[in-house]
Amino acid sequence: MAAKRTRKKSTSRKKTGSRKKGAGRKKTASRKKTVSRKKSTGRKKSSRKKSSRKKTSRKKSGRKYGKKSRRKVARTMHERKRGTLRSGRSGKKVTSRKQAIAIGLSEARRSGAKVPRKKSRS
Repeated sequence: MAAKRTRKKSTSRKKTGSRKKGAGRKKTASRKKTVSRKKSTGRKKSSRKKSSRKKTSRKKSGRKYGKKSRRKVARTMHERKRGTLRSGRSGKKVTSRKQAIAIGLSEARRSGAKVPRKKSRS
């Protein structure tokens, strides 16, 4: 005899977003991680010999611009205010403050004053 097996229909429900996440979960106590620290013995560390280290050359914190460059920029700013400062190639009148400063610095560079190098475009 062939026995018929009857299978129960599984009714799968769609999950809805109405339920809060983690509502049925068991909460566990969160533990703080302890960081082990070395206990101080009360003694200071012995200072190392400074002579054994290599000395790196540091830049001296001096002035970036020299007196001559300052005078050149002041001169070009004065010319710009009077309206007599003109650009090199086109000969147009310079009205921009930044451009006047740039002209003054480039003149100072040409005359050999202490001025940092122009930033190159890359």
